[in-house]
Amino acid sequence: MHHGEGLRRLLTAKDVPTDERESLLAALQTDPLEAVRDEADRAMLAYADKLTRAPDEIDAVDIETLRDAGFDDLAIHDICAVVAYYAFVNRIADGLGVELEEDREE
Repeated sequence: MHHGEGLRRLLTAKDVPTDERESLLAALQTDPLEAVRDEADRAMLAYADKLTRAPDEIDAVDIETLRDAGFDDLAIHDICAVVAYYAFVNRIADGLGVELEEDREE
């Protein structure tokens, strides 16, 4: 939910029309792999999903799939680091019972 709001603000700042913005957000919630058309983005999302849900199942084939999609070693490292960071932060927040803040007018 929190990340969706962040994406909504980013898309708004980039002047993405409201209907496209909301359609993308709904599609990302339903099936992220179907929400994107770019093959590199799909490969990245599939890797991120697997790393999140089944990190012990990541293998050389997953890394090779990212390379085949055009990612170099630095990009693969960055994808892995971002996914791992969010997993870490979410576990800390969940473990401490942190609740999402309501949007506040600035």
